[in-house]
Amino acid sequence: MFNTRIIDEKERVRFNEFIHSHPKGHFLQTYEWGQVKKAMGWTPLPLVLEEDEQIRGALLILKRDLPIPGIARSIFYSPRGPVVDIDNEELCKILFDGAKRVADDHGAIFLKIDPDVESSNGRFQQILMNRAFKKNETGLDFEGVQPNYVFRLDITPSEENLLKNMHSKTRYNIRLAKKRGVKIKEAESKEDLLVFYSILEETAKRDKFLIRGYEYFEIIWDQMIENNYAKIFFAEYEGTTISASLALILGNKVWYLYGASSNEYRNVMPNYLIQWEMIRWAKEQGCSIYDFRGVSGDLDESNPLYGLYRFKKGFNGDLVEFVGEWDRVYSPFFYFLWRNVLPLYLKITRRN
Repeated sequence: MFNTRIIDEKERVRFNEFIHSHPKGHFLQTYEWGQVKKAMGWTPLPLVLEEDEQIRGALLILKRDLPIPGIARSIFYSPRGPVVDIDNEELCKILFDGAKRVADDHGAIFLKIDPDVESSNGRFQQILMNRAFKKNETGLDFEGVQPNYVFRLDITPSEENLLKNMHSKTRYNIRLAKKRGVKIKEAESKEDLLVFYSILEETAKRDKFLIRGYEYFEIIWDQMIENNYAKIFFAEYEGTTISASLALILGNKVWYLYGASSNEYRNVMPNYLIQWEMIRWAKEQGCSIYDFRGVSGDLDESNPLYGLYRFKKGFNGDLVEFVGEWDRVYSPFFYFLWRNVLPLYLKITRRN
């Protein structure tokens, strides 16, 4: 007998154990990630699919109310969901139908998902279409909510073989950083978060991109690092912290989520060594996959993002393309407003 329902804090451990053990488990689907997003204005709705009291599927739904006075409507988003046997159409149907019932209760106009499923999986894409999902075209760069192209490295080979398989320049830079005396250490207390954020601000200013406020990373510390789902690494040179990274871990995977580097001492190649030490740490935790996260799908060397691709490619990972973003529309009229009218409305109201 199948049933779907929203769980609460009392079942947090049970929910996370399922996410942790499932092949499609992802840190963005954990109960704690829902709490991170709750602090940012979202309402987490952890949905489970059960059979005879055993969890068979899960979908961490994030709800956000439409920012229009007098309209009691919302949107649903499930980052890297669902966590379910993606080849089992019956389970997918029941889980998505359960999400539809929750949507009815909360006035959701659509559910957006961006599954951790490779684009070569045509069967799962057909299952999504059978459940009335429609694919969004998000381009080759970073137009989607989550990156559609990532680099993933199989870290089951020995350290010797991992180094051997890297691009010679990457291997050289790792050894150069060691030779120059760069040291890698882990964050020990929340006070270290200030150091991490300072370097992130420096990076954002240099490379001209926006970052979230410090409070966001405080929440990540409280929810993810304190619960052993994340760790911050620093690279030090001559007593000065010159590079920092944030890694997330769940099940057999580690994700490189944030990286930052100082304007000083870039010639000692700290970013290469910090990646290598994070890979070694992932192996020590028993992981088999190291995910470098997003790159552009446009591999033209003239693309401004090509340098990011070249850096990650140097570690000999595989370029992975996901199935992309899919929306299941519950209210066509309000969905049309969301995509076509709301952006103009917000632009006008913010200008005034």
